[in-house]
Amino acid sequence: MLTRVIPLRAWTADVPSAMRVLPSARERADISEPLPPVDRLGRPLRELRISVIDRCNFRCVYCMPKAIYGRDHVFLPRDKLLGFDEIERAAAAFVALGVRKLRLTGGEPLLRSGIESLIARLAVLRTPDGRPVDLAMTTNGALLGRKAAALRSAGLRRLTVSLDAISDAVFGRMNDVDFPVSRVLEGIEAAIEAGFGPIKVNMVVKRGLNDGEIVPMARWFRQRLGSAAALRFIEYMDVGTSNRWRMDEVVPSPEVIARLRAHFPLEEAAAIDPTATARRYRYLDGLGEVATIASVTAPFCGGCQRARLSADGHLHTCLFSSHGHDLRPWLRTGGQALRAEIAAVWHDRADRYSELRGGAPPEGSRPRVEMHYIGG
Repeated sequence: MLTRVIPLRAWTADVPSAMRVLPSARERADISEPLPPVDRLGRPLRELRISVIDRCNFRCVYCMPKAIYGRDHVFLPRDKLLGFDEIERAAAAFVALGVRKLRLTGGEPLLRSGIESLIARLAVLRTPDGRPVDLAMTTNGALLGRKAAALRSAGLRRLTVSLDAISDAVFGRMNDVDFPVSRVLEGIEAAIEAGFGPIKVNMVVKRGLNDGEIVPMARWFRQRLGSAAALRFIEYMDVGTSNRWRMDEVVPSPEVIARLRAHFPLEEAAAIDPTATARRYRYLDGLGEVATIASVTAPFCGGCQRARLSADGHLHTCLFSSHGHDLRPWLRTGGQALRAEIAAVWHDRADRYSELRGGAPPEGSRPRVEMHYIGG
């Protein structure tokens, strides 16, 4: 397929790279590049996270604190969730525009009835050059033990499991429903047995709550699972407003690595993907690796190629957005009209919240969407 190359030199020649803003979609209405769409900071659209449900069976303090999301909390009615036909239609449109990675999220995606059939539909999608999409899922692991084999058979390629402590006492305080660590570990082991691997295990680190688990988590995973799992330490973020985030509760990634190096031999490893958000470190004794995601202290907005689709069909161009763009009118039919709408929204994107966090970001005073609604 021939693609038309659009030179950016005239737009950006005398502007510092970090501040370059390309013309808006309206100003470029006469330009019709096939793929991928590029936003106003020159970032292509390459990844899509799809929230399939806004409900979760955990009440993690950094995401869905129980004080706000109690028994009487009103979630989206089930008839307001995107149906599988609509999700498939949306995913196909994004892939046709150049998206190479699809990740299913929530809430907790394994709570969505029939999720395996949706995976089977998405697994057959192909990029414009004929390659399979990289189809992944992020889960809290609570239901993974009994679903891992079916997920793999349906065509899921990769798994990320959230686990914030290896101690039951600390993990119980984090998930706030007293869910045991052993059940999540059983899910991870079932997933490895089903053929997933290496499995990414995400630990959100909040100072004063679970930062004492950094070394115990690393020790358990390197000794028990080695290279079959990769533990990733994520800085506590101000996604939404319900978690009452404070900067002094963030444990910077360099501090995490310093704590680990006091116990284990580590060296930095080369990035597998230059657009990856994680910084990798390898154990010198060969027992796997860890990684850090410094989304607060070392933001990576400049390389962000990710869009998010909420469970009710709103397109969000940033994890920290205050609103989304309703795609449902176009999801009914799909086709060229849907692709054009997605491309137009992406063309107008200029989000870089994390880079502006310390300097009164434009959306800082407005409510931001919560993580359970658009996925992490």
